Amino acid sequence: MENYFNYFTEVEEQFQRRRGTILLLSTLDWALIETWKDAGIPLAAVLRGIDAAFDHYASRPSKTRKVNSLAYCAQEVLAAAEEMKEAAVGALREGEAGEKPAAFQSSEIAAFLRRNAAQLESAGLPQGGTISPKTVATDAAKNLKDLASSLESAATPARLEDLERRLTAMEEKLFAALLAATPDDDIIEVRAAADRELAPYRGKMIASQIDQLQKQYLQKKLLETYRLPRLSLFYM
Repeated sequence: MENYFNYFTEVEEQFQRRRGTILLLSTLDWALIETWKDAGIPLAAVLRGIDAAFDHYASRPSKTRKVNSLAYCAQEVLAAAEEMKEAAVGALREGEAGEKPAAFQSSEIAAFLRRNAAQLESAGLPQGGTISPKTVATDAAKNLKDLASSLESAATPARLEDLERRLTAMEEKLFAALLAATPDDDIIEVRAAADRELAPYRGKMIASQIDQLQKQYLQKKLLETYRLPRLSLFYM
């Protein structure tokens, strides 16, 4: 799991460095990074694609507008990933310098899990519906606290891949409950906002990536609405 914990941070820093100014990434940008991560695109390919996109931008005779979204780099990121695949340099999934994932102590992970459990327990969530978001969140909070206790008492370090799978399953259940409890008009409004943000960049992304990006965008907005944490270890 190359650069497992710093995938998001390194992409953000690379984009800001090449842009030349600090620009806070938008919901669309963070969702796009997730689509790359979920698709298994190596960090090295993402960074290379960002460089290529900005190099092409710099070579343009007229640059009246700055690059304001990572979506501008989407086509080059996909191209870089394909080039790496075709060149059979899968070893780059360990990172350009061969660095290893950041080593987190069990106590750090346990504290992260407990913080998220507390946020889930205190969130003002709907209780009705076929799938009650409040019930799902309460169950997830209990599971997180149990996992934290297990980590602290284990004689050997936890397998982070297994833990991440469990956290992902909890997130998916929570997203499903939130989606079911959210009025259709609100969902339509969020999707329309995503479409507006995506409009200038649709030509740079394939259809499956656009669909995944819209899904991620909706999930992020739901979390922001209810002030819920991301459970994944990526957000430690």
